[in-house]
Amino acid sequence: MTSTAVKNRVQKKFLPIYLDSIRVDSVLDFDLFIKVNNQLVLYRSADLPFTERTRQKLVENKVDRLYITNDNRARYQIYIEKNLDKILTDTKIREDKKAGILYETSTSLVRDVLNNPTYGDNIKRSQSLVSNTISYILKGRQAFLNLLKITSFDYYTYTHSVNVCTFAIALAQQLGFKDEEFLNELGVGALLHDVGKSKISERILNKRSALNQIEFEIMKKHPKWGVEILAETDQIAQTSYFPVLQHHERGDRRGYPSRLSLDEVHTYSKIVAIVDSFDAMTTERVYQKAIDTFPALKIMFNLKGAYDERILTTFVELMGPSGLLEI
Repeated sequence: MTSTAVKNRVQKKFLPIYLDSIRVDSVLDFDLFIKVNNQLVLYRSADLPFTERTRQKLVENKVDRLYITNDNRARYQIYIEKNLDKILTDTKIREDKKAGILYETSTSLVRDVLNNPTYGDNIKRSQSLVSNTISYILKGRQAFLNLLKITSFDYYTYTHSVNVCTFAIALAQQLGFKDEEFLNELGVGALLHDVGKSKISERILNKRSALNQIEFEIMKKHPKWGVEILAETDQIAQTSYFPVLQHHERGDRRGYPSRLSLDEVHTYSKIVAIVDSFDAMTTERVYQKAIDTFPALKIMFNLKGAYDERILTTFVELMGPSGLLEI
């Protein structure tokens, strides 16, 4: 095995984390590593307090990323979720770093949910995460743009779920919805909208070509499966089930699973249907190249009656005022 291969194998055992995600004066239960001459070396052992002096020395040496071992990922995830509200309101942390920490925390959590979707504690963690995401996005348009900059443009179910939640909350705010209960119910439904895909095989989810008819019929079951999974946990508001069940419904009655018309679709579902379609079109997939923002929106506008036109127009405004001229 070459030295490069050995190095890559070693580094795959580690996970990069933001320095700003570690709270000063907190005691960690995982080791911290730093990169020195392209080698990862132990910097601070678990159970030692992380002090301001420790942080300052790292800043002075231009270290903004630390590393943990992959087998400590779960411990770090719980640590970061418990401290996320403090991180997002810390005036010493740059806004782009906050966005990065929020996005990485969100994608890691959704991975946990998809790996064990009926575990009630994962759903409770999702609700807390959505609450933090709402607080961050409600800071203003720049907060949304910060998240947009670090959004993954490669399609995976977990990154797609986080993208859809982010877009849905921002779009609801743009539509004028400020009620905390509304935003939380929408956000939870958006984050968990694809949880039913946890019952679909990786072979179908990651197929490098278009699905055949049998595979597509299996895929079409994921909205109902999602509702069944979440009903088993009995952790979310009843209205949060709507976007899980209805995000593939289209106003022209060509959607699934129930071929509903627009007036039969819940507001949460109308919002999630738009952002779900948009994110699916604008991210790179194994069988489909990503489409740029405004060509994707133009395609959606041309599907007359499929989406709520007022909400779709507002989404264009959210993505940039100049976009209206191109549709």
